[in-house]
Amino acid sequence: MTPVTLIDTLGREAREAAQKLALMTTEDKAEAVRAAAQSIRESEAEILAENQKDLDNASDLPAAMQDRLKLDPQRLAGIADAADAIAALPDPVGEVIKTWEQPNGLKFERVRVPLGVVGIIYESRPNVTADAGLLCVMAGNAAILRGGSEAVHSNRALHKAIVAGLEKVGVPGAAVQLVPTQDRAAVGAMLKASGLIDIIVPRGGKSLVARVQEEARVPVLAHLDGICHVYVDGAADPDMAEKIAVNAKMRRTGICGAMETLLIDKAAIEFAPRIIRALLDEGCEVRGDVTVNGMDERVKPAAAEDWDTEYLEPIVSAKMVDGVTGAVEHIAAHGSHHTDSIITDDQAAANRFLAQVDSAIVMHNASTQFADGGEFGFGAEIGIATGRLHARGPVALEGLTTYKTRVLGSGQARPK
Repeated sequence: MTPVTLIDTLGREAREAAQKLALMTTEDKAEAVRAAAQSIRESEAEILAENQKDLDNASDLPAAMQDRLKLDPQRLAGIADAADAIAALPDPVGEVIKTWEQPNGLKFERVRVPLGVVGIIYESRPNVTADAGLLCVMAGNAAILRGGSEAVHSNRALHKAIVAGLEKVGVPGAAVQLVPTQDRAAVGAMLKASGLIDIIVPRGGKSLVARVQEEARVPVLAHLDGICHVYVDGAADPDMAEKIAVNAKMRRTGICGAMETLLIDKAAIEFAPRIIRALLDEGCEVRGDVTVNGMDERVKPAAAEDWDTEYLEPIVSAKMVDGVTGAVEHIAAHGSHHTDSIITDDQAAANRFLAQVDSAIVMHNASTQFADGGEFGFGAEIGIATGRLHARGPVALEGLTTYKTRVLGSGQARPK
């Protein structure tokens, strides 16, 4: 079977499953997601064994990708718990967003409906197999998943468990399908499957997202790189600034919400060195501008490309800026519209930052590591959309819906 024929077959099966999902009640969808979560728990030994095969083949991958790839009992339990959290979320499908009436008596209702068939193309993280697939189900969509070759065994084991859970409660297995080949031509076929796939969500590195955006004939909801900034204002509490900066970088360096650039107000020069030292003492390499270089002999000079780099490693670039204006200008020039945070006790400065920084997520006195669907109360996420259309920020149930308008008449005919 050629990749085009394969995707055509998967698409048609997904379309049929999506039509059934769209008619299911909230409780029926929730029951299916809970059944999949339980199946994941019951398949722990098999999933972890398959994950180890991927890890054994991953020695050449960067440490950040190996960390994303790794599953253990705690992480697998977290995946199942996230699924249960998805099942407990309010169902957006059927929600009446807006109502109005025209003078002629026509009544209008704007109502949320599923997108239909969602294609997800992703790398490294096997948890996306469960998060994305089950978010789609709960929102009444069918999912076609195409994971990266580095996680092929993990993805197949997770997918097998998910399908077993869905089918146990009568939901067609085609509701969540995993492309069974690593042939890159299958990705190209997905990108051109207009009429079968309603939207593509790419989740991975720049090269993957660039290819998807360039080749797609299907609408794209892009999850781009996370060049996230923490700006320490002159009015910041020094203890808070140090704690948040270290957490934002070092809690998990391989996630897209990790801080990659630290910006410090020139007015914070008295306590700036302690923040730099704290990062260095935690094992983080700091690449600084001229002023930051003078704060500790361990700091390395930053090159021009450092301000545009998503390290996903224990490396951070650090720069002194001229207040909120300097921070906003730097983020506008070098950010990726993902997540940026200001640390300050000055509410006016915080308001300026929150209003002027054009990112999907902007924060005040909080670590960028909170850029996660689970932390937002969404249970999980299909990705963090950094564009402007349809959905922005963590994409969960609501972001996997669109709307239609119902027009309710009483015999009206439009006059000539």
